[in-house]
Amino acid sequence: MEQAIAKLLDNLDPREKTDSLKDTPKRAAEAFRYLTRGYNLTLPEVVNNAIFDSDMDEMVLVKDVEIYSLCEHHLLPFFGKCHIAYIPNGKVLGLSKFARIADLFARRLQIQERLTQQIAQSILEVTQAKGVAVIIEAQHLCMMMRGVEKQNSLMKTSVMLGKFRSDERTRNELLSLLR
Repeated sequence: MEQAIAKLLDNLDPREKTDSLKDTPKRAAEAFRYLTRGYNLTLPEVVNNAIFDSDMDEMVLVKDVEIYSLCEHHLLPFFGKCHIAYIPNGKVLGLSKFARIADLFARRLQIQERLTQQIAQSILEVTQAKGVAVIIEAQHLCMMMRGVEKQNSLMKTSVMLGKFRSDERTRNELLSLLR
């Protein structure tokens, strides 16, 4: 990876050789590994058996989970908030695990649509919930820094599973809690 980054820098301007660029290939490779560390984790490792018996059968909402990812098309960052809701079915998930599951998939090369689906499907898989909803609101630097250069654009994606998809009242309750 370091060699590829060094070659990339040489292709930008091979005459530009400053002392501050000397270690850039190493630093950039380390940063890229960190930003894509989700490839080195699995869902069972992230959940770490933090699933607990519970009589709770009402909606649980975790709002404003920060996400940071890299667009798989341009390798530029996108970032924003992820809102996760579920209706337990005899089991609840440890609170920090929602953020860890979001990071598991956000810390990979991504598109926001797939990221939203992966988070929702994973929470459904580990909790066997009656319903799961995930909404992501994110800004994409590929839209802001290049191409159309639209600074105020915001992309919103949602995935509704189970009761959130089949029961309009449940979906409306969630949406009212997010307002």
